[in-house]
Amino acid sequence: MMGSKRSLLIAFAVLIAACGGSPSEPEDGAAVEAHPEASYRVYVTNEESGDLTIIDPATLEVVSTAPLGKRPRGIHASPDGKTIYVALSGSPPSPPGVDESTLPPPDRSADGIGIFDVAQNKLVKLIKSGTDPEEFALSKDGSLLYVSNEDAALASIVDIATEEIIKSLPVAGEPEGVTLTPDGAFVYVTSEEEGNIFVIDTAKAEVLKHFDVGPRPRSVAFLPDGTKGYVTLETVGQIAVVDAVKHELTKTIQLEKGNRPMKAIVSPDGSRAYVSTGRGGNIAVVDTATDELVKLIPTDGTRTWGIDISPDGRTIFTANGPSGDVSVIDVVSGTVTKKIPAGAKPWGVLTLPR
Repeated sequence: MMGSKRSLLIAFAVLIAACGGSPSEPEDGAAVEAHPEASYRVYVTNEESGDLTIIDPATLEVVSTAPLGKRPRGIHASPDGKTIYVALSGSPPSPPGVDESTLPPPDRSADGIGIFDVAQNKLVKLIKSGTDPEEFALSKDGSLLYVSNEDAALASIVDIATEEIIKSLPVAGEPEGVTLTPDGAFVYVTSEEEGNIFVIDTAKAEVLKHFDVGPRPRSVAFLPDGTKGYVTLETVGQIAVVDAVKHELTKTIQLEKGNRPMKAIVSPDGSRAYVSTGRGGNIAVVDTATDELVKLIPTDGTRTWGIDISPDGRTIFTANGPSGDVSVIDVVSGTVTKKIPAGAKPWGVLTLPR
């Protein structure tokens, strides 16, 4: 009888060892992963190095770097999340104050919207979209691209399936930000040179109206219900609040000196607007119920530009150009939890559910 028990115990120990455990371990201990698979990925365009940094938010490590082309900046995903679109430009960088006559000629063969296949993890095609694209938006069904052609003062509408520009709409000088309203009915295009917004009626593919918001508007972010939009005004350090139903300015929010609003996003629940402030090195947090500034969160990065937020609204990722890294910010505590090295001059950020 004792021999029988001893044999059973030995057999049990061998079985446990084969499974990689020990008799004293909790039954579910071996099933716990050190880093559970994240529900999303973070994609960062690097303007100078011409590539895409891909970050796993579970480990906060770079998992891949993929080549894209010249000057990748604006980045957005298809509605099904299978494709990432990136604005690529062959125009040389031209910061404010630079004599453009001293710049090298543009490489127009590099201009377009790059199509990046998420499953293959590579750029598969370049769609022509007019000259010098910087930002763009996708139609609600994902069939069209609305692209700002900065050097030509145009907004081009591109049919993705046919890869053709179906219409180019004149707008004011230096069009930059392009954002679709949540219902898909309108596209807002900002004009840095003229300080106004052009409203495109997507059903008619025509400019409905334009209205002034203030100097050098860079980007627009809408509340989920589409009632309001937040526009960044770089040179005056303000955030403009617009009525997105009437398409008119309602209020401006002044930031502290040194903050230069660049990219605006809105939290998934619509309760907060977050704005990067360029060389100010902060994220401005706005209460969307009162349209008042709540606080400034330091990013510990140089010239924070592109930003995006995790699907659960708890983490913000910022692209810090000159410092070549990405700041990871805990929204609740308002602190930087990590800085992740990216490529040269990171510009845009996209958080994409998997």
